[in-house]
Amino acid sequence: MTGSPGRFCPLLTTARLALGPHEAADYTDVLSTWQDPVVVKYFGGVPSTAEECWARLLRYAGLWGLLGFGYWRIRERASGRFVGEIGLAEFRRDITPSLAGWPEAGWVLAPWAHGQGFAREAAEAIFAWADGVLQADRTVCLIDPGNAPSLVLAAKLGFRPFAEARYKERDSVLLERFRPAAPDAAP
Repeated sequence: MTGSPGRFCPLLTTARLALGPHEAADYTDVLSTWQDPVVVKYFGGVPSTAEECWARLLRYAGLWGLLGFGYWRIRERASGRFVGEIGLAEFRRDITPSLAGWPEAGWVLAPWAHGQGFAREAAEAIFAWADGVLQADRTVCLIDPGNAPSLVLAAKLGFRPFAEARYKERDSVLLERFRPAAPDAAP
C-alpha cells in the first residue's frame, strides 16, 4: 500500500497538540527522546546514538516523498514543547509473518508526556487522516509484549493481535487494525 509519492506531511491539530513535519531543528529533541532509557526500554533497550537519531530524522522526512505517508513530530500547542513522534511507515522489516505492503503504525513519546492521553489524541488524528486520505484497508504495528501502555493504546485504537514473532532477537506482538466502513450514504 502506498500513498501519493511526493506528498508533503500535512499539519494536523487536536485540542492540545500540533502535528507537523520533522525539521532539522527537531534533532535535539529526537536525540534526547531516543537516548532516554525509559523510552528505549521496549525498543531494544539500548539508547540510540547521535548518528542513529540523525538517520531517523532523515528517514522521517524521506517517507513522505517516497510513500505519501510518514511520521509527524508532535508538539504541545500551548507550550510548543516536544511531545514525541507518531506515524505510519513501511519499514520492510525482516519478520515473519511479513508486514510489507501495509502501513505500519508507530509512536514514541518523551517521558514527561507519558500517561496524559497525548498518544491517543495524536493517534486518533493520524488515523482520521489516514482513513480519509490513504484509505488503507489495513494498518499493522508491532509492540513488545511487555509494553502494556502501548498494547492498551493499540486496543483502544482498534488494533487486534494476529500473530507473535521474533524481531531483532526480541519477542513482538503483531497487531492489525481495519479501516472502519464508511457510513452508508443517505438516499
